[in-house]
Amino acid sequence: RTAERSQYLGLRVQNGLKVKDLSVLIAKMEMFNKLKSTVSTTLSTVQTALGNPLPRDYEVGAQLCSAGPGLLWKVSHCIKKSTRKELAAFILEKKQLDKYLKNDRELILETLRKGVQQLTRLRHPKILTVEHGLEESREMLAFVTEPVFASAANVLGKHDNVTVELIDTLKQHELYEIEIRYGLLQVSEGLAFLHNDVRMLHGNICPQNIIINKQGSWKVMGLEFSRASTSSVDQQPFYPQQPWLREAPSPAKPDLDYFAPECGLTESCDAASDMFSFGVLIFSVFNHGKPFYTCNDMYATYKKNIEQLKTVNASYLKCIPEEMRDAVKMLLNSTPTVRPDADQLSKIPYFQDVGAMTLQYLDSLLQWDNLARSQFYKGLPKVLTKLPKRILLQRVLPCLVSEFINPDMVPFVLPALLTITEGCTNVEFTRDILPPLLPVFNMTQPIQICYILLQKMDILLSKTPAEDIKNHVLPMVYRALEADSVQIQEMCLNIIPTFSHIVAYSTMKHSVIPRIRTLCLETSSLAIRVNSLVSIGKLLESMDKWYVLEEILPMTRKIPSKEPAVLMAILGIHKIALTHKKLGITKELLTADIIPYLLPLSVDNGLNLSQFNAFVGLIKDMIQRVETEQRAKLETLGNMEREQRNALSFSSDKPQQSVDNMLAAVQPETRNSQETGDLNDVFKELGLGKFLSNSSSGQSSGGQGVGGQAAPQPARPPGGQKTALTMDEKLQLQKNQENAARMGGGAPLMPKSGPRQQTPAPRTTTRDLTSTLDNKISLAANHITQPPSTPFPNYSTSEQPRPDYSNVGPMAMQLYGPSAWSATQTPNQPPYQPPYNPHQPPYNPH
Repeated sequence: RTAERSQYLGLRVQNGLKVKDLSVLIAKMEMFNKLKSTVSTTLSTVQTALGNPLPRDYEVGAQLCSAGPGLLWKVSHCIKKSTRKELAAFILEKKQLDKYLKNDRELILETLRKGVQQLTRLRHPKILTVEHGLEESREMLAFVTEPVFASAANVLGKHDNVTVELIDTLKQHELYEIEIRYGLLQVSEGLAFLHNDVRMLHGNICPQNIIINKQGSWKVMGLEFSRASTSSVDQQPFYPQQPWLREAPSPAKPDLDYFAPECGLTESCDAASDMFSFGVLIFSVFNHGKPFYTCNDMYATYKKNIEQLKTVNASYLKCIPEEMRDAVKMLLNSTPTVRPDADQLSKIPYFQDVGAMTLQYLDSLLQWDNLARSQFYKGLPKVLTKLPKRILLQRVLPCLVSEFINPDMVPFVLPALLTITEGCTNVEFTRDILPPLLPVFNMTQPIQICYILLQKMDILLSKTPAEDIKNHVLPMVYRALEADSVQIQEMCLNIIPTFSHIVAYSTMKHSVIPRIRTLCLETSSLAIRVNSLVSIGKLLESMDKWYVLEEILPMTRKIPSKEPAVLMAILGIHKIALTHKKLGITKELLTADIIPYLLPLSVDNGLNLSQFNAFVGLIKDMIQRVETEQRAKLETLGNMEREQRNALSFSSDKPQQSVDNMLAAVQPETRNSQETGDLNDVFKELGLGKFLSNSSSGQSSGGQGVGGQAAPQPARPPGGQKTALTMDEKLQLQKNQENAARMGGGAPLMPKSGPRQQTPAPRTTTRDLTSTLDNKISLAANHITQPPSTPFPNYSTSEQPRPDYSNVGPMAMQLYGPSAWSATQTPNQPPYQPPYNPHQPPYNPH
C-alpha cells in the first residue's frame, strides 16, 4: 500500500499537482487508515464475544487436565500478555452440553457460574486462587487461576474430557506417599478454613474438585453446591436445607458416591457432612481412585449403600495406612457426631510425619520472623535427603528461591538449595535452579554467601553451562581472590585446584593464575602467601612446560619474604617442575639459574634439619640430572666422531688420500691415547690426578655410561693384536701406493716391521705440527671438520726412539709440507721442492 501510495503521488506530481492537493490527499489516506483500524478492533471484539473471551489479555496454550463437576472444565496453560506470568485457563465449551435438554443446559451453566463466583471471593493458601474472574461468550465460559498441574480425579485414573496424548502423561504420574500425606493435610486445612473462618459448607468434596497445582499443593475448588451459614457469628453455624433434585443432570448435583447419608436422606447438612465426603476421598486415594461404594448416579443404589455403612467391615480398610485407619473409620460413620472435625483430623499421628511437617512449615514461612526462619533453614538439609526429587523441585525450591530477595537470609538458604542441586541432572539444574541463582553470584554481602558457594564450587561448575561459568561463576572467584577477608582468600586458594580440570586452560592461564601470582607477591599475610604458592604447585600439572619455566619459576625469585614455610613451598614448586613427567627443567636452566638460586636458600638460618635435608636432596637430584644428561650427550658425540673418522679412513671417494692418513685412521686409538696421556700429565700437577686417572681408565675401557657403568665397546682380538685389514682396505692401500709411486717416483710406502732407528743429528728447533697436520687432514677429507687435537708429543726431549722419515715419498711431502720433515734435513740442505703436478690442488694453510 505504501508503494502504491508513493507511485500515485509521484504520478500526480509529474502531472503538475500542487502542494496543497498533496496535503489533502495525505489527510484522506490517514483518515482511511484510522477507519480501517477501528473496523479491525470492532471485528476482533465481535469475534471475542462469539468465541474465546481470553485472547484479549492471555495467550492460551495446550490443555493440562480436566476438572470440576463431571470434569466439564478443560484446563489449559496460559500466559498473561502484560506481565508474562504463567497461569491456567479453565474453559467450558458450551457445545459439550448439547447432549442435554435446554433446561438442563441452563441449569448446568448456572451451577458452574455460581461455583466460579464463590471461588473468586475466597482467598486462602489451600483454596484455588482465581486470577481472572469468569468471562462468558456465546460459545464458552472461561476464568483464569494460578498454574495447575492436574485434578486429583485425573491423577487417580479418571480421564474424561482430555486428549489422548494427555492421558499417557497422566498415567505415568504416580503420587508419592509424602505427596498423599501432605495433600490430604492441605485439604483438611482448606475445610477447616471453610467451616471455621468462612462458616461455609462445601457440599461436594470429591476428586474432581481437588486441584494439584504446579508446585504439587492440593487445593479445594468446586463450590457449586456450597452453603453459607445463616446463623450469627456468636452462634453455632446453621446451614439451610437443600432438596435433592433427582431429575437434574449429574453435573448439576453433588456426586452421590461421596454424598453424606444425612444429606441424601434427611436433607440436613453440617460440617460433619463434608468430613464424611473427605473420608470417602481418603479411601479412594488409597484404593486407586475407587470410592467406598459406587452409585452410578442412581438414588436407589445410593440408599442401599448407605444402609451398609452401619456395619463397616474392617477388611475394607486394609488399603489405608494403619496410622490413619481408625480416623477413616470414624469419618465413614453414619452418625455425624462421631466424625472428627477438620482441626482434630489434622492432628492425628499420620500427619505428624517429618516430611509433611517440613512442607507445612515451608508454606507458612512468610508468617515467621528472620530468626525463626534461619533456625528452620539450618536443619532443612538433613530432611531434604529423605524427600523425592520431584517434591524438592516442585515444593521446596520455590520457597527457597523466594528468600533471595532478602540478602540476610541467603546464607541460610544456600545450603539447602545446593543440597537439592546435588541430586539434580544438568538439565534440571539449568532449567529450574540456575536462573534464580545467577543474581546470588553477584552478591558481595554478607560474605558468607561467597564462602558457601566456594565450598560447593565443584558441583556448580559440573552442572553450569560454559557460558554462565565464564560470565557469572568465575567473576565470583576473582572477587573472592581480591576480597578483604583472609578466610575467603584462603578458601578460594584451596578450592581452585579442585576445579582446574573443569575450567578451560586459557582461562586459567590468563585470568586465574595471574591473580594468584599477584596475590602472592603483594599480600602481607604469611598464610595467604604460603597458600598461594601451594595452590600454584597443585596447578603445575595442568600447565604447559614452557609457561612454568618462563613465568612460574622466575616468579618465585620475586617473593619478598624468606620464612621457612615460604622456602619450603618454593622448594615444592621446583621439585614438581623437575620430577613431573609432563614438565621437566632443562640442564642449561638448572646449571645457570635454578641450582645457583636454591643453593643459598638451603643454608638459610630459619631452616631446621629436615628442611635442610629436603633442599640438599633436591639439589643433589638436579646435579645428578645434569651429570646424567651431559655424560650421555658427550658419549653420543664421541661415538659419532669415531664413526666419522672410520668413514673418512675407508672412503673410496678419495683417491688422493695418503697412506699415512689411512694407517692413522686404522689405528686412531693409539694416537688419541698418546695425546690424552700427555694432557693428563699437565693437569696432574694441579691435584686432578685422581679424576684424570679415572677418566683415562674410562677411556681406555671405552668410556663410562650413566651411573658409572662401562659403556659397551667393540670386541678386540685377544693378545692386544691389531685388527687385520679387509680385502677392500688392502686394495685401496695398493692403489694409494701406486699413485704415490707414479707421481713422485719414490719407493713404495710400507710400514717397517723392524725397530725404529734414531737419527743421530740433534734437532736445533722444536716445532708444533698440530695445526699443519690438522689442515692437511681436513684438506684430504674434502673439508670435513675434525675435533680439536691435542699437542703433538715432543720428541726432542723424549728418551723414546725418533721415527724414521727417510722413506717418505713425494706425495706425503706435498700433503704435509716440507717443514714437517725439517728435523731429518741437514742445516745446509735446501728445502725439498715437489715436482709440479697440474692435477694436484695448491696447498692452502688456512
